[in-house]
Amino acid sequence: MSYSVGQVAGFAGVTVRTLHHYDEIGLLAPSGRSHAGHRRYDDADLDRLQQILFYRELGFPLDEVAALLDDPDADPVRHLRRQHDLLSARIEKLRRMAAAVETAMEARKMGVRLTPEERFEVFGDHDPERYEEEARRRWGDSDAYRESRRRTSSYTKEDWLRIKAEQEDWGRRLAAVMDAGEGPKSAAALALAEEHRGSISGHYYDCSYEIQTGLAEMYVADPRFTAYYEAIRPGAARFLRDAILANAARNGYAGGAGGL
Repeated sequence: MSYSVGQVAGFAGVTVRTLHHYDEIGLLAPSGRSHAGHRRYDDADLDRLQQILFYRELGFPLDEVAALLDDPDADPVRHLRRQHDLLSARIEKLRRMAAAVETAMEARKMGVRLTPEERFEVFGDHDPERYEEEARRRWGDSDAYRESRRRTSSYTKEDWLRIKAEQEDWGRRLAAVMDAGEGPKSAAALALAEEHRGSISGHYYDCSYEIQTGLAEMYVADPRFTAYYEAIRPGAARFLRDAILANAARNGYAGGAGGL
């Protein structure tokens, strides 16, 4: 069978003008002509066109493509082997590029510049991104949210590890106060509540007593937050809530629950 230039252009997804150009430079001369002198391509021509388009896709200039295809020592198997090697190299390059883009996406969504390994080292199995969409929906228009995003976007791995160490130390001292039998209105508990507020203000955004009491209510109302504090010590979520409310009242705040 033979095919017209229009048919071949449709098969290959190229323009008729491209096929004319390949013919003019001797890269792909059709094997036959119609009675009217129109180009006619056979199956061997289509095989050659496929090879041309493959090498072009890989970035080879047309003169190099011609040299490769017209090499008298090259056979179809050799071409396939070369193409396989080139494709494998491109796939590996694209895989590395995709991995780099995914890492950048994760860091941008978290607002931190961490590799996946560093992210796991800092946060363990706690994924801050799980709550990012909800936080944006609930507080995205607030100054506090924007301030937190602005600050954390510049934090390094070392910054996060330092914050993590501070939080773990605070958690151990909270558990110790509870183990000692002190109540949420004790001096030690009130000091920890104030330290909790100061930590948020120091690392994320200005945490007023109104905001802190709103957070405190979430610690007992939202099972996710409750689980975080219960992992420090059973009963810690409610103990901290009560300590925060008592500390806010001690410092003159007696309003309703706020939020971030």
